[in-house]
Amino acid sequence: MPISFIALAAIAAAQPQAATADALLLKPARVFDGAGAPHAGWQVLIRGGRIEAVGPALSAPAGSRVIELPGTTLMPGMIEGHGHLFLHPYNEAKWDSQVLNEPLALRTARAVVHARQTLEAGFTTERDLGTEGAGYADVGLRQAIDAGIVPGPHLVVATKAIVARGAYGPKGFEPGVEVPQGAEEASGVDEVVTAVRSQIAAGADVVKLYGDYRWRAGEDSRPTFSLAELKAAVDAAHDAGRQVAIHTSTPEGMRRAIAAGADTIEHGYGGTTEIFAAMKARGMTLCPTLAASDAVARYGGWTGTEPAPASVALSRKAFALALKSGVSICMGGDVGVYAHGDNAREMALMVANGMRPLDVLAAATSGNAKAFGLADRGSIRPGLRADLVAVEGDPSTDIGAIRRVRMVIKDGRIVRE
Repeated sequence: MPISFIALAAIAAAQPQAATADALLLKPARVFDGAGAPHAGWQVLIRGGRIEAVGPALSAPAGSRVIELPGTTLMPGMIEGHGHLFLHPYNEAKWDSQVLNEPLALRTARAVVHARQTLEAGFTTERDLGTEGAGYADVGLRQAIDAGIVPGPHLVVATKAIVARGAYGPKGFEPGVEVPQGAEEASGVDEVVTAVRSQIAAGADVVKLYGDYRWRAGEDSRPTFSLAELKAAVDAAHDAGRQVAIHTSTPEGMRRAIAAGADTIEHGYGGTTEIFAAMKARGMTLCPTLAASDAVARYGGWTGTEPAPASVALSRKAFALALKSGVSICMGGDVGVYAHGDNAREMALMVANGMRPLDVLAAATSGNAKAFGLADRGSIRPGLRADLVAVEGDPSTDIGAIRRVRMVIKDGRIVRE
């Protein structure tokens, strides 16, 4: 047998094996079902990868395994709303270096590890918004996870993402030299629509566009795509049954994203009361990514003392305005800028900046499921996917409990115990 096959067999054998039983009856101290206060004394019965029953004093069917989880809160598996599995923290390697210098095989190997870390942290689904120069590798990773080859969350992938020609990076090379980019460039309505359809054909579940960016290093972000380009992209994606996420932090970029009919706005640091009211009126969702601005500031030397750097203060201000407006808020931190598996960092910052722990829990479960059109998960109800996580304590009053993971179940199979 060739050595490569032997090595692959050894890797497969080393993967953690999920526990199996005809049914699992879980007995935590309380159940957070995705909305409202936790239910003390509730239990959850799962069978065949689905939730079969929820409530107090359930009976254990023959052949089932009963699992006592004293002191824990059982909740839906969390959904990371904005991640990049093919990136690793910028204090380890700059974004440019990752895009230009790291081989695709190395980036994919890292992404496999990142996927496992994400799952073990209790995030059973991730919306991965662009491979940042790693092409369509997220499609292959999604397939490997779905086939059980490697452990990881359910993935909703955006593949390459789409940028206006000349508006992204890496930059700083001899003009005219073709430099690999962190996303697919397009210019004009026809090219943008072609890019949307090509990425969907290659496996994209969601289409991501960069609605604004810095044309040169040191400049402020400016809108890049015209409203006509954005609207054509959104229409093409919606025709194919795909949602559209638009990266934008400038007020004008956000206005264009709203007018174009996007489903989510990513970052939104320049949002105003008027802009968030318009988003709410159209049923859009904001993904505020507080952890990204926080992490980048810390990499630049900020120690967390006040006053915070201007970038952090801006993200906080926008988040406060969004909360006050009542717009739907996603839980997604742009993980990849900081460490995978530390997804709860965004949740802690949401609470620190004025959102109730219970509302943060809802955002990370039923809220994200609704925002992303994932009707089969995000809540604990009969018939839904048995994607569950048990944490020590009560995260509805202490968001830090999210980090104390006791058990993770995906599709009815125990993947961390």
